[in-house]
Formats: sequence, C-alpha cells, structure tokens
Amino acid sequence: MRRLALALLPCALAVLLHLWLDLRSFITPPESNTTPDGALPFYDVLVGVLSARHHHELRQAIRATWLGYLQHHPHFQHRVGVKFIVGKYGCPIPEEDREDPYSCSLLNFTESAAVQSSDIEIVKLPDVSALVPSDVSIVALDFKVLHPVVITRLGVFPSGTLAEPQTNVTVKLLQLDQEEAVVTARFSSVSTGTLLNGVWYKPVEQFILPKGFEGTLVWESSAGLTSVNSSSVQLNDGGGVLMFSSIAEGILPHRSAPGFPGLAGGFTFNIYDGEALAALLRARPSRMEQHVAGLQSEDMSLEQESRTHGDMVFVDVVDTYRNVPTKLLQFYKWAVGNTDFNLLLKTDDDCYIDVDAVLTKIHQKDLKRSHFWWGNFRQSWAVDRIGKWQELEYPSPAYPAFACGSGYVVSRDLVQWLASNAEKLKAYQGEDVSMGIWMAAVGPQKYQDSGWLCEKECYLDMLSSPQHSAQELQQLWDQKQSCGDPCGCPWSQ
Repeated sequence: MRRLALALLPCALAVLLHLWLDLRSFITPPESNTTPDGALPFYDVLVGVLSARHHHELRQAIRATWLGYLQHHPHFQHRVGVKFIVGKYGCPIPEEDREDPYSCSLLNFTESAAVQSSDIEIVKLPDVSALVPSDVSIVALDFKVLHPVVITRLGVFPSGTLAEPQTNVTVKLLQLDQEEAVVTARFSSVSTGTLLNGVWYKPVEQFILPKGFEGTLVWESSAGLTSVNSSSVQLNDGGGVLMFSSIAEGILPHRSAPGFPGLAGGFTFNIYDGEALAALLRARPSRMEQHVAGLQSEDMSLEQESRTHGDMVFVDVVDTYRNVPTKLLQFYKWAVGNTDFNLLLKTDDDCYIDVDAVLTKIHQKDLKRSHFWWGNFRQSWAVDRIGKWQELEYPSPAYPAFACGSGYVVSRDLVQWLASNAEKLKAYQGEDVSMGIWMAAVGPQKYQDSGWLCEKECYLDMLSSPQHSAQELQQLWDQKQSCGDPCGCPWSQ
C-alpha cells in the first residue's frame, strides 16, 4: 500500500497544482490609476513598499502611522503616493515540501528515497577508462542536503589503470565556507582501504547532516589527482535527498572553497530516518490540498484589503523571498505605466519612515535631480555562498555598491531605464544587491546618507529604520508624534 500511495503522488500533485492555477483569478488587478481626463496622476514622490502577501498586520501598522499621516495631510496628500507591492500568487507548495523556505521549489523525492536502507554510493566506476590524470592538487565537489543523511565512508579513485592509489591523498568533508573538516580520510599505496565499484573507501566517524547542510568534499594530493570524465558518470542523489553542484567542464564555479570543481572519488551515505521521509511523502497530497485551500482564503482576503484601501499593486510573480528582485522590477514597470513622478522611494513593510524628514531634505538639498540615487550605500560587500543570502550567480567575491533596503530614492529616469530593461535584467539573491548590480551598468550619481539605517537601530535624525514588528512601528510613530523623538519621550522612561 505504501508503494502504491507514493506512486500516486505525481498525479495527486498535478491535480492540486491545476486547482491552484484556477485560484489565481481571485486576485483582481488594481483599478486604473488614471484621472477622469485620462492623464496619469502626478506625485513629487512615489513610494513603493515591498510587502509579503501574509504581512497584513504590518501593512495596517503603516496605514495607521506614516501612510495615514500622508493621506490626511493637506499638502502631502497631493505630493506623495504610496503603494504596497505584493506578489499576485502565493507559492502552491507548503514550506515542509520546499527545498528551502526562500524559494518555491518542490522537494522532488522519489519513492526510492523512502525505502533505501543500505549505504548509497554517489558514484560507481566499473570501467577505469573513464579515469583521467589531473595535474591539479585539489579537487572539490559541492552538495546540499535536502533530507538528513549520514556519511559513512569517504573514497578516492584509483590511479588510472592501476588498482590502488599511488600517491598520498587526503579526503575531507567540510561545511561550505568552514575551514575545519567534519570528517577526514587519508589514502596511500600502503593504506588503500576497501575497493568497491571502482572507488577506494575508508570508513569515517558518522555524523547526521541535517536538512539544509551545505558541504563540500575536497580531495588533496601534492602529486596530482585522478579525476573522471564528467560526461561518463552520473551521480546518485539517493532519490533526491542530495543536490550536487555541476561537475561539467566549462561551468563557472561560484564558491569560496579551494580547488578545482570536479570529482576525484566519492562517498557513501545512508538516509537518516527513512520512515519519517516516507511519512512526509504519504501526507503530502493532503498537505497540498490544505495549503491550496489556504491560498484561496488568502487571495480573497487580499482582494478585500485591496478594495478597501486602494493602495496595493499586485505584480505578476509568485511571492517568495527569492522573487523579491523580480517583484521590484515589475513594480517599476507598473510605476512608469500608471503614474507620473519625480522621485521613487522604495522601502519594506517592516520599516519606519520619517516622511517629514525625507520630504524636507528633498526640498532643502534640492534632490529633484536626474540620474540620481539617494541612499546609505554598502561598499565592497562580500558575496555570501550559503544561507538565506546565498548567491550562486554572481561570480565576483564582492558586490558593487548598493543601498540598504530600508529606504532609498531614485530619480524617474533611472526607474524608466529599469522598467524598459526589466525582461533583460538578471535577478540576483536579494533586491538590494540586485539594484546595485543593475545600477552599476548606468553609473548614477550617488548621494550618500547614513540616515537610511541598515540595521534595527533608532536615532533622532534617522530617515528610516528596518526590521520592526507592527507594534514597534506604532510605538516609534507615537513617540515621534508625542515629543518629536521616535526613540522615546522623557516622560515615558
């Protein structure tokens, strides 16, 4: 019965995903933003607030604070327009079934993943003709764990047609970007280990590698290594529990681990708690059904919220963290097509904004300029290769200068350039670094201002502060209104 249930998973998932596609029509597009005479509404400053679909409480806090203040101000209400930027679609995959919480990629396990109980070899090499000598001294293979596994043995290839390794080879399993090895095995002609399917293995101390572990297997030898023709082997991912980086020739490596990307041996592993994995797969159809029903309810709530407040723009993306750069580009396209403005302020829904200070500085410093970018810029920021801010597409070790995401202002001509090139611009891991890479192509005039805070802090003269809860946003605003200091009033301390 268990095998039958698992075998029916693809059909069940296809039906549920089809149902979800039908639900997308629940989100209606925003009403036309044109005036009765057909002219586009004009703003000195158009504000775009990046907001997740489920962040209703944060949006309400903003409406109750600085946005409500703007809407009721006799002068500002005609000068400033504010729109929440929301993805039109929720991810149809429950978080338990995603590769990571930041994207919308299905954990594509096969039935074999749940029933395998013996050691799994990532590579089998019955024909030594696939081996090729290499003059490099270090070779590394990156991988990611999608369900907990236990590494049982590390291995190295024989030296060409000879049966045993002829040089001293050290094999290390490292956590990516860490220097200390998790486990190590050493091979030589007098300490070869055990030969299995063309690979010499030695057992290692066994550790459970959790879901999300990002590792690299490193082979080191001062006398050169034996590698393999990548086109002649296929790596065994255990039914989807591991994800390997490419070892194909010509692929640009995007990591900080030492050595040349490739394969100079292998390792064996077993799946930890296969019963839990089988239970996860068995429960997936019902979990997907409940999740899709939740999306339907969320769509209806968002539609009602949009009709009530008229301040939401639904852009044509699935609303996940990895898609935030695309959300921003789609909003830029909407902005130039539906409004006229001098400057565009981008912020997030967890950010406090001192709108009085922003508008005053624009006037005092005469910041209505073209080819202009006003923000607090990070310089020479190192590229992360793991975690939430993992960047695998940008090859340089550091990003170009980019503005902190809590708030920055760009001139209309830059927004127009971004909008007109939106389909050609590559989205990187975050919208702030993506913006920096895109802007590096046009070289705008940067206006550095530390008032746009990069971290959750509070200063009397700040323009923005990020990473706040709805309650904190309300408190900051109340204190600003009470005594002019968002960080606290003397009588409240």
